[in-house]
Amino acid sequence: MNEVLKKGFLLGIGAAVTSKEKLDQRFKALVDKNELSQDEARSVMQTYMDKGEMKKDEWSAKQYEQTQKMAKDLGLATKEDINELRARITELETKLGQNSEL
Repeated sequence: MNEVLKKGFLLGIGAAVTSKEKLDQRFKALVDKNELSQDEARSVMQTYMDKGEMKKDEWSAKQYEQTQKMAKDLGLATKEDINELRARITELETKLGQNSEL
């Protein structure tokens, strides 16, 4: 399953790079024809990049949620589970140490 996610991610990166290059070419052509100013082209490109960044963040959050769900479904301990258990063990050790001193 991990390999499928990796391939999907790489495919998305490749598509994004190709799209950005084509978009750059299109904006350059519009600027060359004086249909768009250099500043307008930069502004529109920045808007697309910002939207892409938001989508990347959304994808990362969804990926994290799916990974957490998969770990839970498989009965795997998450980092949070392990940290919670460590804290409980430390608390119990402290209580045991206090009781043995009595």
